[in-house]
Amino acid sequence: MELYTYFRSSAAYRVRIALNIKQLEAEHRFVHLVRDGGEQHHHGFHKLNPQERVPVFVDGGKPIAQSMAIIEYLEEIHPNPPLLPGDTADRAWVRSLANLVACDIHPLNNLAVIQYLQREFDIDDAAKTKWFHHWMNEGFKALEAILAKDPRVKTYCYGNKVSMADLFVVPQVYNAKRFDLDMSAYPTISRINEACLQLDVFKRAAPENQRDAE
Repeated sequence: MELYTYFRSSAAYRVRIALNIKQLEAEHRFVHLVRDGGEQHHHGFHKLNPQERVPVFVDGGKPIAQSMAIIEYLEEIHPNPPLLPGDTADRAWVRSLANLVACDIHPLNNLAVIQYLQREFDIDDAAKTKWFHHWMNEGFKALEAILAKDPRVKTYCYGNKVSMADLFVVPQVYNAKRFDLDMSAYPTISRINEACLQLDVFKRAAPENQRDAE
């Protein structure tokens, strides 16, 4: 097993957590997203993933892109400990939380989007931060409202065991704090994030604990 990763990539962060929970070892292949124009654009990596994004997970020579697909794959080949509930409706709900982050918050704050805004519209750092904060706040407002009122939410997003939803929430909070987003309006998200960060599987996956961290 191989994981093409970058320490600050929140999508790769999700997969690192999943691998730790499943107690699976993957050889890390580091792809620096900024150095030399971005190593994800180099020919060798482009051949592996024409979208030029991390993470890419390779098992048995077969590459899988997209963090959600990778985590679903890991869940299927190593179902224990599970990242999804047994109840069908609850599984869909956990997936919906993960997708709120993966589909609605993260893409608008992706490196490629920010680089495009800087290149085409010449935005400065203040405008970049304003963009980040706006879209993170939009997503977190909805996520907080969902988590704060649902009885399924306890220590973690779903009950007292880590689920797929937590794997998506924690890296997004990391991004928010990196760009100095005020998290005071999101006490439930913050509480769940802190609970997760006490666990070894999250600590070992954290960006600052990766071999390519800078």
